[in-house]
Amino acid sequence: MTDQIHNFKNLNLILKRIIDEIDVGLHVVDEKGNTIIYNQKMMQIESMDIHDVLDKNLLDVFRFTKEGDSTLVLALQEGKETRNVKQTYFNNKGKEITTINNTFPVIKDGEITGAVEIAKDVTKLERLIRQNISRRGNARYTFESIIGSSPPLLEVIENAKRATRTSSSVLIVGETGTGKELFAQSIHNGSIRSAAPFISQNCAALPDNLIESLLFGTKKGAFTGATEHPGLFEQAEGGTLLLDEINSLNPNLQAKLLRVLQEKTIRRIGDTKDTPINVRIIATINEDPIDAIANQHLRKDLFYRLGVVTLFIPPLRDRKADIPQLAKNFVDKYNELFQMNVREVDEQVMESFLAYEWPGNVRELEHVIEGAMNLIINEDSINYSHLPFQYRNKSKFKEVITSDSAIEQFMLNTAQPTVQLKEQMDMIEKYYIQKVLKTNKYNISATAKHLGISRQSLQYRMKKFNLQGNEGQ
Repeated sequence: MTDQIHNFKNLNLILKRIIDEIDVGLHVVDEKGNTIIYNQKMMQIESMDIHDVLDKNLLDVFRFTKEGDSTLVLALQEGKETRNVKQTYFNNKGKEITTINNTFPVIKDGEITGAVEIAKDVTKLERLIRQNISRRGNARYTFESIIGSSPPLLEVIENAKRATRTSSSVLIVGETGTGKELFAQSIHNGSIRSAAPFISQNCAALPDNLIESLLFGTKKGAFTGATEHPGLFEQAEGGTLLLDEINSLNPNLQAKLLRVLQEKTIRRIGDTKDTPINVRIIATINEDPIDAIANQHLRKDLFYRLGVVTLFIPPLRDRKADIPQLAKNFVDKYNELFQMNVREVDEQVMESFLAYEWPGNVRELEHVIEGAMNLIINEDSINYSHLPFQYRNKSKFKEVITSDSAIEQFMLNTAQPTVQLKEQMDMIEKYYIQKVLKTNKYNISATAKHLGISRQSLQYRMKKFNLQGNEGQ
């Protein structure tokens, strides 16, 4: 009996050593889903300590999109055997893991008594593939992704849609934050090139020597350490190359780019032969092209060549009618990201949004809403107290609330400890509207423009506060 026990212990040690030395992950659970075997390789794959997993239920430790995504759970619940199935899930620290699994149930006397999973780690490979896809085909936006229905926006969308029918170069003009790349991706996805690569490069992000080799590629031996490397033009073959902030390229590179557009060929750095290319060029510029030419930021001949189709994206201040729709879209977006349930933007906050000039355009609006939602705890709407300080400090809120010492005096005279905030704010709002009406000789259109709100919004408030005005223009 002693020899048998000794042999059993030796066998146990040998099996444990084999289990920990094999170059695949091994995870075994009992009939209740509790882990009974978990080897070293599986610990490495899942970045877990054995004490975090052993004797614990699988679903208490790991997070799957749904239980059916777990091959071990399928083996336990349905007796299902899977071979070479890719599975993506998360460990208890939220780290994403991707494996290729062979999973099968353990059956005794017709009953499932456990399940075994043998896993190969493909997390790094999956990440590299995603990076490559994002580099070669990161064109997820279409015209349906563009939020807004104001006439200035609809006009540029219509012109952009027409540009999908050809492969002519496109120059997209717009201030920072207006959504130029969104239009570029939409044009690509609406064209016959949509199945081919879409590659985007910010021309201001890299120094001249690097951007040149990145765009045109290098020949082995062209300079010390140079390797055979295709440039972005070659990588985008058959598809679209977006050159963002084209006005940041130096004049010499702009001349080379002009030659590419004219000859439809590129020459790698250090090479002696030209390579034909079939690539559509879309370029963006964040200043008026005429100013850019006058300031020598853009070559005139390149502008004429690039601007076969020129799209001017309106700044947000010129399409304020889209702000409510954009705000709702961003609230919905961050509700999903932050697992929140914010319903709306407070009416007073929306008025300030409509009055503000938005120098950072749509991007600034998104950042303001994201910042506000980071400060919300239990409320279901974004109000003044949630807005980022830098926005409050420069928006119409500051003008409306603090610019007039008379209002400050009015607050001192009327503030009462028993009056609630909303009632006090209504009194201030009424006072301010009365003051602006008087300044504009009770002209509703002029007053609405001064306040930065619509005539309808002003008329609603005048009715609410029983104020009089005239309809003159």
